[in-house]
Amino acid sequence: MSDSDLIKLYSQKILALAASMPHAARLADPDGTARKRSPLCGSTVTVDVKMADGRITGYGQDVKACALGQAAASVVAGAAIGRTRAEIEAARDQLRAMLKEGGPPPEAPFDGLEVLLPARDYRNRHASIMLALEAAAEAMAQAENAACA
Repeated sequence: MSDSDLIKLYSQKILALAASMPHAARLADPDGTARKRSPLCGSTVTVDVKMADGRITGYGQDVKACALGQAAASVVAGAAIGRTRAEIEAARDQLRAMLKEGGPPPEAPFDGLEVLLPARDYRNRHASIMLALEAAAEAMAQAENAACA
């Protein structure tokens, strides 16, 4: 990877998102929790959710990832409150398609993930970028299953 590629990949906007991550603390009493890890780079994201009426009412996270994974987690956390599991899963699927299949960026309110378009060419970073949405979807599924039990 050349220096210009690195500069493009770690743009100022990505670094700003990584540095100003909302909901960057774990929840004390979550309804669901999921931890996802990228085996390739070792990045981890743990997401806690509180749920009511099928929507996220509280969101907390612990992110140990590269700037790209942190930026993705920042966008996800900023948009997560009020979302349904279907919306989180749709954003996850759209992000995966954007990275792996050349698809468009995720729809609003997750359209801020467009900043990660330059990462398409860096397959070794895709897993880290996906962690926040994967963990959020799993935490929501866990919360819904617990509510039904």
